[in-house]
Amino acid sequence: QVHLEEAGGGSITAGGSLKLSCTASASTYTHYCVAWFRQGPEQVREWVAYTYTGSDETDFADSVKGRFSISRDRARNTLFLQMNNLNPNDSASYYCAAAVSISASCSRRTAGYHYWGQGTQVTVSS
Repeated sequence: QVHLEEAGGGSITAGGSLKLSCTASASTYTHYCVAWFRQGPEQVREWVAYTYTGSDETDFADSVKGRFSISRDRARNTLFLQMNNLNPNDSASYYCAAAVSISASCSRRTAGYHYWGQGTQVTVSS
């Protein structure tokens, strides 16, 4: 069982930055796909980005490419999502998700992840 806990959400004006964190209680001997998804009011949950812990490969949705980045603190088993140049379309609840994986072929679908955090709210005002 993997427990994920997000933090770092908040309210910010357009053009600003936020850094979300996802701390995992997970084996350090197992590799995971770790993804970020977001869901706005009355919207489907959409994939934002993922990384594979075995190689640190990352991929980002076109809507955030060039503005968002992923980093890790291995000692704290924590993943970070740095979000820059935020705009109101980025407002959503952001969720961290994980799945055990033996390769960097990580899923962009919610069904591909077994473990989920509780979410953290990001609100961007114009």
